[in-house]
Amino acid sequence: MLRRSGRCASILQELIEAEATEAIGAAPREHSGERTTWRNGHRERLLTTQAGDLDLKIPKVRTGSFFPSLLERRRRIDRTLFAVVMEAYVHGVSTRSVDDLVKALGADSGISKSEVSRICGELDEELTAFKERPLDHTVFPYVFLDATYCKARVNHRIVSQAVVIATGISATGHREILGLMVGDSESKPFWTKFLRSLRARGLENVQLVISDSHSGLVAAIRTVFLGSAWQRCRVHFVRDVFSVIEKGSAEMVAATIRTIFAQTTAEQVRSQLDVVADMLGRQFPPVRTMLLEAAGDITAFADFPPAHWKKIWSTNPLERLNREIKRRADVVQVFPNPAALDRLAAAVLAELHDEWQVFDRRYLSEGSMAELFTDKPTPQRQIPAEAEPSELD
Repeated sequence: MLRRSGRCASILQELIEAEATEAIGAAPREHSGERTTWRNGHRERLLTTQAGDLDLKIPKVRTGSFFPSLLERRRRIDRTLFAVVMEAYVHGVSTRSVDDLVKALGADSGISKSEVSRICGELDEELTAFKERPLDHTVFPYVFLDATYCKARVNHRIVSQAVVIATGISATGHREILGLMVGDSESKPFWTKFLRSLRARGLENVQLVISDSHSGLVAAIRTVFLGSAWQRCRVHFVRDVFSVIEKGSAEMVAATIRTIFAQTTAEQVRSQLDVVADMLGRQFPPVRTMLLEAAGDITAFADFPPAHWKKIWSTNPLERLNREIKRRADVVQVFPNPAALDRLAAAVLAELHDEWQVFDRRYLSEGSMAELFTDKPTPQRQIPAEAEPSELD
């Protein structure tokens, strides 16, 4: 590790010196007509990396200033984490881990509330633009919805706050993060407000919504995306099945249910569900009831192109997003207010969204996506307007 960190420090130092030479217009002790200033020693800078702590030297100049670009700006997510930590710190709700992080960030000498407000204001302007950007530049046939929970202070109490997230697959097969919202619970009014905000930004022509069976969420989907099909996440469904059987039978039951999703045609999928329901029903009558009642919901994917099935029968694509939000939130532990949680979650999602756009990777092939529009499927089950939430849970 020491040898590795030494090599990293040497390489970074060479890059810093090369950038300084370019900025000054001359190498050390070089005579040049393009010189703009002179070196004036170095200042020490400790850089923490995965390879260890690196001791670097930043060239000083007699006139003007110089700071290497590779060290200059934190990524947006890191700037946001810094702002959230500082906000927690000045409000007196920090924990020991936050105190340690404050010192690691070099702010142990203190920071004023006005400075924190300025930093947060700058970030909020940038992140609001991301959260409120129009969604009418393309069509998103598939929309995924999920939520994760973090702790925040509300009215001087520490409470759980839901961070709800929507992602979509566009007509060209690319993924985008469509939006997020922070609130008290996953109630129908909260989800309805969130989904209507997506519609107001231009989200139309959704063919399939993928989510768990939370009654408030399903009722909101029914209200806002009337006419769209609904796929109940198969992973969440299996977890619900586990709640009515003994632990020792879980793997056998899960393996049997997975055979439903191993079929190659819609007819085989639904036929296999009946077979599995009868098979498991002999030993676990509640499981048979659950399978038959959810048959239309957990097999909605089968009315769409088979090439898409593995990507649209669960909310697994959102798991990485949830993990990244939780990983960053664990640093803070308790957010000073819901706005701080919203700020950090938005920064995490904005970074991941940018990665998706920069690398230009299709989640589903453009050719297979075209099937949705040349031969549009008739959804096996739409969310009925007159249904009660309990019927759809």
